[in-house]
Amino acid sequence: MRPLTSGIIVLASSGLLLLGACSKEAKTSDSANPNATTPSAETASPVPTTPPATTTATTQSSEGGKSNGGQVVESGKYHLEFVPEKGTSETHLDLYLQKGDNHEAVANAKVTADVQLPDGKLRTIPLSYDASGKHYAAVLKEKVTGQYQVKITATIGSEQADGRFNFVR
Repeated sequence: MRPLTSGIIVLASSGLLLLGACSKEAKTSDSANPNATTPSAETASPVPTTPPATTTATTQSSEGGKSNGGQVVESGKYHLEFVPEKGTSETHLDLYLQKGDNHEAVANAKVTADVQLPDGKLRTIPLSYDASGKHYAAVLKEKVTGQYQVKITATIGSEQADGRFNFVR
């Protein structure tokens, strides 16, 4: 009776080890494919992958429907695309301010950027219009490493368009 009990224990242990090895292999193969999903009652409805219009996006933005690769915010009838370009000792802040569905450049706005530095300090920077590039531009000379929070305010006549952006340096 004793050899039979020992045999059952060995067989059961071996089976559990094999099941454990198989389940780990299945998990690693699923984690290697981030798009793999397992069906469940909670994931029956698809999750949208496109962000809302008021959040960061890199869809059609400048004239001709081309993107400048920046963060996009729709503010009323205005379209703001913020593109920070990091240099070695400064950061160029570019803002493409456009109006309407055809994204026509707006050249007569007063634009300012309120930039909160990673250390908590606040800088207000006026952006001037660059007619050749059809955008507003300024240079931020700060070199603090970390995340910068930016609030853009554009005053166009009696109207105002606001957008919040961020970037890491």
